[in-house]
Amino acid sequence: MLAVFLGLILSLISFLGQAQDKPDLVQFSGVVVNGENLQPVPFASIMISNTNRGTVTDYYGYFSFVAQLGDTIEFGSVGYKTADYIIPDTLSSERYSLIQVLTIDTIILPEARIYPWPSPAQFKQAFLNLDIPADDLERARKNLAQAAMRERVQEMPMGPGANFKYQQNLYQSQLYYAGQAPPISLLNPVAWAQFISAWRNGDFKRNKGKR
Repeated sequence: MLAVFLGLILSLISFLGQAQDKPDLVQFSGVVVNGENLQPVPFASIMISNTNRGTVTDYYGYFSFVAQLGDTIEFGSVGYKTADYIIPDTLSSERYSLIQVLTIDTIILPEARIYPWPSPAQFKQAFLNLDIPADDLERARKNLAQAAMRERVQEMPMGPGANFKYQQNLYQSQLYYAGQAPPISLLNPVAWAQFISAWRNGDFKRNKGKR
């Protein structure tokens, strides 16, 4: 009877020694890759099932965190199907590595037709009653009409080049009559011709209207 009792004690001591050698926590590390091209999946979520503990992969798909033996690890990422992995409870090492493959989750949505009207019948009615504007050639002819071009030219201010040319002409006129009295424009036939031409064109009326 004593021998049986001693045998049971020795068996219990041996079992406790093996249990102490077996780790309860493990450093779980690995890489999450794409199942089609084996490229790393960055920033994938890794969670321990039924807990709020987990981590995310880095830019190269690598992860590492502490877990318990027998934990169910959930891997997920946008555009991929969720995958689960159970850490074996028979490990004798404190470190465990894994290469987890994720499958692309492709969803084909049905065709959607968007109309600016509630029904196709109203769209057809609005399309048939549409007032189509003139084509590019007709709009170009209207923009290049002689009357419109003349009005735009008369209202357009002088540019830098025209101002410089006008200033140079005044300077040349002053040099031409340097050292002598300038002629009186009242007796200049060219000035009278320019005045009559401007009067016929109605330049003085336009200037008066602008004021």
